Amino acid sequence: MQAIDLFSGAGGMSVGASMSGIDVRYAVELDKHAAATFELNHKSTTLLNQDIRKVTAAQFRNLVKKKQKVIFGGPPCQGFSTSNQKNRDMDNPNNWLYKEYVRLVGEVRPDWIVFENVKGLLETENGFFLDAVLDGFKELGYTTSHFVLNSADFGVPQKRNRLFIIGSLHGVEIDKPKPTVKKYRTVKDAISDLPELENGDAPDIEEYSKAARTTYAKLMRGDLEKCGNNVVTNNAPHIVKRYGHIPQGGNWEDIPKRLMKNYTDVSRCHTGIYRRLKEDEPSVVIGNFRKNMLVHPWKDRGLSVREAARLQSIPDWFRFTGSIGFQQQQVGNLVPPLLAKAVFQTIAGRN
Repeated sequence: MQAIDLFSGAGGMSVGASMSGIDVRYAVELDKHAAATFELNHKSTTLLNQDIRKVTAAQFRNLVKKKQKVIFGGPPCQGFSTSNQKNRDMDNPNNWLYKEYVRLVGEVRPDWIVFENVKGLLETENGFFLDAVLDGFKELGYTTSHFVLNSADFGVPQKRNRLFIIGSLHGVEIDKPKPTVKKYRTVKDAISDLPELENGDAPDIEEYSKAARTTYAKLMRGDLEKCGNNVVTNNAPHIVKRYGHIPQGGNWEDIPKRLMKNYTDVSRCHTGIYRRLKEDEPSVVIGNFRKNMLVHPWKDRGLSVREAARLQSIPDWFRFTGSIGFQQQQVGNLVPPLLAKAVFQTIAGRN
């Protein structure tokens, strides 16, 4: 099976597709920073670093006609996210980019569609956008199935719900994938072997701090002796002081109010701010982890880029490029590859 990755970002779904034996031939991504990371890690994929509204099927000229094709990816999801209460409506122009996805499906006519987005797509404008996407695929002749999956059920050490729509040009209905793990993987399972770092450290490539003792760590490391992207935001002393008051599972409410005086109304902070991860549970959502000030479970600092990548099930061979801010953004926006792999395996070999 051969694939086209739309709105690819740094390429998390492409990693999952490759794990399932799918040949990702093309990818489309507008952001130059995410595109640079994609190209570094997916050298056999032709990347179109341009506005999807200008992309046509003629640019996918090297697809093999006799092989099955799949188009996958997810349009920008910020406009559908439940955390976005400002423009989670029809007036947000990004909420309409799904039409470009549907357009290219109509031009390419792939055998399969895998459309990914946030759970909020079910709720935005009372389900208008979900119905519009489903109707768009139906008009093109696709039979669709959709479901919400929790990444923790598929071996990712993170609780993260994502919506998937799978479409078949050949009338095949897909059942919701069954969980692949009986016991959730934890934060400690994921990051305890990574390099020891402090606030502001940026050694990038470092040796592991200890042997990989968990199945998950071994899976992420492979044969590597060192890993990269060991960079941590350099937080100001007053922020680091706040970290010391937060227990595992706690948040900003555990910080003494005398240390939060720069907030006009500290009671308006949402519960995700200054959340210290619990080592014996899967992580909370790794989204904009720098903005949310996610705290390392046993160190008074934020997460390194590599730690966040581990919590997203990104293998250690995968390298992020650009400034620390761009690296953090790319990690947070990724679809966990192990979750994507489980979805792709439901269509692999189906006709």
